[in-house]
Amino acid sequence: MRTCARWWGHGGLPLRSGILLLLIPPFLLGLQLLVVGPRLPRAARLGVGEREGAVAFSVISIEPERNSRHRGSPSRLPGLEGEEEGEQEVEVEDGERREGARAYEDENEMLSRQVGPRTLEVQSWAEEEPSFTAELNRIITYITNPQLNCSRVLSPGQTQASQPPAGPPHWLLCAEDWLLPAADAPCVAYSFSMDGGDAEFLKTVSALGCEVHCFDPSNSDASGRHLGNSLASNHGDGGGVSQHKMWLEWRVARKRTHKTRGSPGSVSQTLADIMAALGHHTVHFLYADLLSAEWRVFQNWIESGTLQSIHHLVATVHLQWAGFEVGGTDEEVLRYWFSVLQGLRASGLKLIHGSAGEGHSVLKQTVASAHSSYTLSWVNTRR
Repeated sequence: MRTCARWWGHGGLPLRSGILLLLIPPFLLGLQLLVVGPRLPRAARLGVGEREGAVAFSVISIEPERNSRHRGSPSRLPGLEGEEEGEQEVEVEDGERREGARAYEDENEMLSRQVGPRTLEVQSWAEEEPSFTAELNRIITYITNPQLNCSRVLSPGQTQASQPPAGPPHWLLCAEDWLLPAADAPCVAYSFSMDGGDAEFLKTVSALGCEVHCFDPSNSDASGRHLGNSLASNHGDGGGVSQHKMWLEWRVARKRTHKTRGSPGSVSQTLADIMAALGHHTVHFLYADLLSAEWRVFQNWIESGTLQSIHHLVATVHLQWAGFEVGGTDEEVLRYWFSVLQGLRASGLKLIHGSAGEGHSVLKQTVASAHSSYTLSWVNTRR
């Protein structure tokens, strides 16, 4: 009895050994996990919701910022004049403003975003410092280098497709089968011209069987017949050319009334409004000589997505002066022009032909290597 009392009462070895025995199993388990854990299959070590090969990222928002507003005007471009009051503010989705934010998009997703409305992207300077010569040279390079070769074309006044003519035509329409409307499908053509320079264009598209509409804001046509400003009053002319006393507008009204087919309108309307009033979803052939308003009209078409409704575009660009509602230094104007041309290309228009006009004046400067105007022919490859 005394021996046992001394053994337990003085905290002998068996008590300490019992405590050690209790600590050994957890220690061995921890050691086993450290040694064997890295060899376990990866799926056993992933947390809930994780998968092998998954990319970890945080979703900030899946909704566009509804309060984000972007003014669709050259006032965003360096040195260009601001918009007049009353122009509608164009809402731009967050994904459009954040370049590269969706780098994981596949090619089809990116294409679907490009063919819709887009904000005009301001191109960088041609050189490190603004240079009139450098800015003009890249515009002339664009104008004189077709981006698509057509083996069959329609030249001014022609009614049958043929190989590209030997001489320099004023304009061309690409007559590849996949770019022309089907023989049994409707065909619509618009012409905006005030100098009668569209006569051969009207002849060509009429021979194709198109429904043709000619827009001229002057008081009368060549025959002296007065033209009304109602789209309905001139719609359907027994197969002839429907005349309209109307012109193209690039400003988008703040308060837009719903336009119905054939409803009367003002003398100046956007292309989208004209098409809505006439009940057209597509314009297969469009001719435009807008007397220096083309730059702002083109910008409106780019930013509104209207270009996706135009299949063939023939337009004259004027370089003598900056154009309506375009301002800034000469270098800034040239950069704006090039940005517009690149915007057309980014929207799907491929240049097939360029023809130089008369004169050598660019922004009131005489430039021997350039012309005062060019008539350019495009075809839409993303329609």
